[in-house]
Amino acid sequence: MILDIAREQVLERGVGLDEAQTLQVLQLPDERVDDALELAHEVRMRHCGPEVEVEGIVSIKTGGCPEDCHFCSQSGRFETPVRAVRLDIPSLVQAARETAATGATEFCIVAAVRGPDERLMAQVRDGVKAITEAVDINVACSLGILTREQGHELADLGVHRYNHNLETARSHFGKVVTTHTWEERWETLELVRELGMEVCCGGIIGMGETLEQRAELAAQFAALDPDEVPLNFLDPRPGTPFADLEPVPALDALRTIAAFRLALPRTILRFAGGRELTLGDLGARQGMVGGINAVIVGNYLTTLGRDPQEDLDLLAELSMPVKELSKTL
Repeated sequence: MILDIAREQVLERGVGLDEAQTLQVLQLPDERVDDALELAHEVRMRHCGPEVEVEGIVSIKTGGCPEDCHFCSQSGRFETPVRAVRLDIPSLVQAARETAATGATEFCIVAAVRGPDERLMAQVRDGVKAITEAVDINVACSLGILTREQGHELADLGVHRYNHNLETARSHFGKVVTTHTWEERWETLELVRELGMEVCCGGIIGMGETLEQRAELAAQFAALDPDEVPLNFLDPRPGTPFADLEPVPALDALRTIAAFRLALPRTILRFAGGRELTLGDLGARQGMVGGINAVIVGNYLTTLGRDPQEDLDLLAELSMPVKELSKTL
């Protein structure tokens, strides 16, 4: 039985499940999901501890992206309600203040671009400096594909963590994005690690991938060994090619959370976009006691999230302390 194997291998020895083993967890019958979540929670508590990392995100450039990521309403190639806007520096600092007030230790500046041009880099440069001077919070960035020079500049600015999602398994990527490659994303992630920033790399579940491809993605995360994996569930956006896909059923989402924790025993596994649609309030609780040890509070880039206080109240009820700020760079 895969959960018996996982108890000895993952819980006792700290060795994550491989791709074939992860697939077995993803294939567990509904009546065994609670058992998988219970084991995943034990693994999280033993190898990560009870602390939960809280993060807020804000878009410095929304919409008008030239890429064709089929899930994203910010692509300029699709007829969606999202319009291109940029955030000014005072608004960015205010968003960081509001994020810090929730107890969050991480604030991520996100831009809808293939990669940053000089105008965006100048704005990020000014924004990071202004936030660092005004707010006691770690600053992360998610700006797409980086050149080596841009990576060096972000590291020199003191950017704590860089997010660049793989989004889906390598074998499925061409059905999700056609304007750049999975390999280009991987190269940026390797550059980020080389330059000393923490690596944040997530994916979106529910984009037409098979269970085998979900297991493949977990194995690819394990090979990358990121500091953080944000786990998103597709929230189909009007006007995008994936607008008509059905949301992931709650039990499938919970199975996925447990499987990814068992594949990644020491990684920060973060509740991210789509959890409200897929899981609702009850599912949020089950996820937090099923392997999740980080959350994004407030709204996402183009979709609404839960009230931050609801998440903080849930963490207090579960006796899960919010991680304290730790400057690592």
